[in-house]
Amino acid sequence: MKKSIEATIEELVQPIIDTNNFELVDVEYVKEAGEYYLRIYVDKEGGISLNECEVVSRALSEILDVKDPIKDNYYLEVSSPGLDRPLKKDKDFVRYQGRDVEIKLYKPLNGSKQLEGELIGLTEDKNIKVIIDNEEVEFNKKDVALIRLAIKF
Repeated sequence: MKKSIEATIEELVQPIIDTNNFELVDVEYVKEAGEYYLRIYVDKEGGISLNECEVVSRALSEILDVKDPIKDNYYLEVSSPGLDRPLKKDKDFVRYQGRDVEIKLYKPLNGSKQLEGELIGLTEDKNIKVIIDNEEVEFNKKDVALIRLAIKF
């Protein structure tokens, strides 16, 4: 089976991330308005700086120039996932247990596709467990369009 571009890039960028003690949050390869974008989201405890993103970008650019895993023309973007970071990996659901999250569903639950609650974490079968209105609710990951940290001001 052919490996996805994201998986290939993740393997190429991980040593750079490890060397700098950063965390690889996500890799996206998307087409927007006719242009391709390769987005690398990195973070670290206390937040990542613009200069640190530049370190990853320069090192990865050199590797991509040599390995050339993407045949299309694309823009490389390396950035922080931001305050409203999406939760994607299992470790995200462990790290942010007890935090408020926003959930967007593909199909409505009790008439709503957008919900907010407190993240409990993942069940053994990898369902997402949240407390909404003092009630535990479980979601299958495939039913969730997006789950991210809720921002309270």
